[in-house]
Order: sequence, then structure tokens, then C-alpha cells
Amino acid sequence: MTRALVVGGTRFVGRHTVEEFLDAGYEVTIFNRGNSENPFADDDRVERVEGDRTVEGEVKRLSMEVDPDVVIDCVAYHPREVRVATEAFADADAYVYVSSGAAYGANRIPKREDETPLHDCTPEQAVDDSWDSYGPRKAEGDRAVYEAAERGVNAMSVRPPVIYGPHDYTERFDYWIDRVENFDRVVVPGDGTNLWHLVYVGDVARALRTVAEAGEPGETYNVGDGHAPTLGEWVDRIAEACDTAVERVFAGPRELAAADLELADFPLYREYPHLLSTTKLRSLGWGSTDHGTALAATVADHRDSERTGRENGPDREAEEGVLSILDTV
Repeated sequence: MTRALVVGGTRFVGRHTVEEFLDAGYEVTIFNRGNSENPFADDDRVERVEGDRTVEGEVKRLSMEVDPDVVIDCVAYHPREVRVATEAFADADAYVYVSSGAAYGANRIPKREDETPLHDCTPEQAVDDSWDSYGPRKAEGDRAVYEAAERGVNAMSVRPPVIYGPHDYTERFDYWIDRVENFDRVVVPGDGTNLWHLVYVGDVARALRTVAEAGEPGETYNVGDGHAPTLGEWVDRIAEACDTAVERVFAGPRELAAADLELADFPLYREYPHLLSTTKLRSLGWGSTDHGTALAATVADHRDSERTGRENGPDREAEEGVLSILDTV
């Protein structure tokens, strides 16, 4: 039986990736520090190896102990980690790095893997941990994949935009579900037409397996929902999934400023559209989940969890201030 090694494997993307490979008949090993609860602790198809992927010696030890056929690297946040992993697992049938749409360094609509420039990455950014360096670090990780492929390693990468779905610890999408579930009127920044391409987590997991099985060495594959709703449309779709109705109240910079808020204070707001072309991935036979199915699973998980996402956006008191201002206009 083919063995997949998932670096990470217990929280969000990694958890769904483990399930994807199990469903496809693989045996799976997960490698992590053990800081999160292991949802596969009672599954004898999943072996867990404890270790720190940021320590080069532990990664090399892992490669000798596990000898996987496929490696899915969900938690490589610095380019050095990608270089160490591609060297340690050079003999694997496939190494797939989870990159990010943030790696793109130019505004294009849509962003294409082989055309849109990536961020540069300085030596200082390569070892930084701040959000400002996240895109450059992911881009440099992609370049490490290209370099490994030139050495004969079957290394590839997958670039998702913002990911939503069950077990999403970032709670960015939960913010909007919480608003829709608890209030009749929801403040939407701007005119609601801002666009940030999202992707359902199950589709990311399936993309990782698709690329591992059918991708080409040195190639990168964008992944994203088949339809990219605007933020205003997302609110309506979430309301439908929640079997409720809400009034979307659009607020521009002036109305928000009166309540000491800005457009960017709201999660999933992006001034310039962020849209990824997924044609290349689709050519491998991958397809996206329809929004009805994806949102039903996402809302059900939200309701079963204690997540609210409220820390990701304005508090309700500030929103009420915006609503009061708009009601007097």
C-alpha cells in the first residue's frame, strides 16, 4: 500500500489532507510537534511521529524512519524548510509544498502560475515571522521547489488563496457566519463588490493528492473555488446556507470613519481583486465542490464549534454605530 507523509496533519488543511489520502486507500504518517489534539489517534491507518520540522536533523531522521512514497508539506513557512525537506525526501515519488496565492507579487486578474510575477524575498524576509513577509517567504519556497526539480526531485507546489471550511482555526470565514446567524442587518464594507477568491478546504486536499499523483516536477498549480463570489454575494450565500435572511448594509469609507473603522478592518475585504486561474489544475482532472455543499459543511461545523471569528473584525457596538449613521442619511 502507498504511504503518504503529511507534515502537519491535525489542524485544518493537514487534517483534511489526511482524510483525503485515507479515502484514496493510502496509509498515512503525520509528523508534528503534538501541540494540537490528534483527531486520528484511534485510527490504526494513521501513524504519528513527533518532531519539529524546523530542526533539520529531525526531518532527516524522519525521512529514514518513514521512507514515504508521497510527502505533503502543509506547514513550511520558511524557504529553508522547503530546501531541507526536498533534500531529505529527494527519493520520494512526489513532494508537494503548500504555497499560497500571497506569493504573487503583482496585481493581475486572474493570476496565472506561469505568467504573474512572484514576490522577491530578501535574506531578512526569508527568516522573518511577520505577516508582511509571508508572501515573499511563500514565493521563495516555490523557488526552492523549482530548484529541487532541476536536481531531479519530483517536487511541486499548490497555491491556494484564503481557505474556508470545517476546522478553520483562523476564523476569518466564521466572522461572517456569526454575523449572519445573530443579526438581521449585516454591515458589508464598501459596496460589496470587492473580490477575494476563496477555496474550500476539501478541494485543497483533493488538489494536493491530484498534484502528487499527476503533477509535473517543478510546476505550481493554483487552486480556488469554481465561482468567486464578491463579499456581498458571500453574505447572501451564507444566509441561504443558514436558512435565514439578512439585510446587507453597505458602508463606505466616510460612514466607517465616523465609527472609527476602515474598510480593511473587515475580514475578507481586499481593495484590489484577487482571482487565481485554476485552468492548469483542472487539466489534471481536478474539479471544485459546489458552494451549496461546501457551505452546508462549513456552517454545520461552525455551529458545532465554539468559534465566532469576532476578534477578526469590528465589534458589534462599532457596527451599530455605522448602522445609526446610515439610518440618518
